[in-house]
Amino acid sequence: MKQKSEGQIKSVPEFKLIDNLAFLMDDLFRIPGTKLRFGLDPLLGLLPGAGDAFSALISIIMLITFLKYRISQKVLIMMAGNIFLDFIIGSIPVIGDLFDFSFKPNQRNLKLLREHLEEGRHQGSGRRLIIGFLILMTLILVLFILVIWKLISYLVGLIHLRQG
Repeated sequence: MKQKSEGQIKSVPEFKLIDNLAFLMDDLFRIPGTKLRFGLDPLLGLLPGAGDAFSALISIIMLITFLKYRISQKVLIMMAGNIFLDFIIGSIPVIGDLFDFSFKPNQRNLKLLREHLEEGRHQGSGRRLIIGFLILMTLILVLFILVIWKLISYLVGLIHLRQG
């Protein structure tokens, strides 16, 4: 696949729109006296449930637009992973709100797109990423089941103590 140069990528109308949207969602505001920036994503995340869902929807629309660039499956998986991670962790009260201020999934995805198209990076099927993700999800599921099992055992133990 022939790689596009930086000038060619920036001249594509959709790329300018995506770049502006990523800026709006991730970097619109600057905290005075610092280099720290944030966008609408963490502000929307303050709305329980709906805010993170809306931010994820915007990111997914951007991801669909990236498909016009014929990105590799590996880049697509990495981008979807950024959106998924932002949505899942961002949905956790307080911790998710703090996470939303620093993670910036749209800027990360733009960087991946640039690296892929301009430098030819992140080529391939992404098979290892999928396998790694499945292993991680299996471990999390096992851990979750163990925690639930311990909690149920503890509660049953309390019931037996109370009866005895």
